[in-house]
Amino acid sequence: MSTTEDPSWFKSSYSGGEGDNCVEVAVQLEAVHVRDSKDTAIRPFTVSPGAWSAFTAYASNSRT
Repeated sequence: MSTTEDPSWFKSSYSGGEGDNCVEVAVQLEAVHVRDSKDTAIRPFTVSPGAWSAFTAYASNSRT
């Protein structure tokens, strides 16, 4: 990550309540980090804020 400050992670509101399919997101000014909450030792997937915004807009319009 490009800053020395640890990001604040939060669990997706769409993650399963049974401990399965849990995704955590950490939003920073320059990047959005996404990780599997069950294995936080794996390096997070990182995208630009613009890419994350486009993804979430697409995902919210694709729900059925």
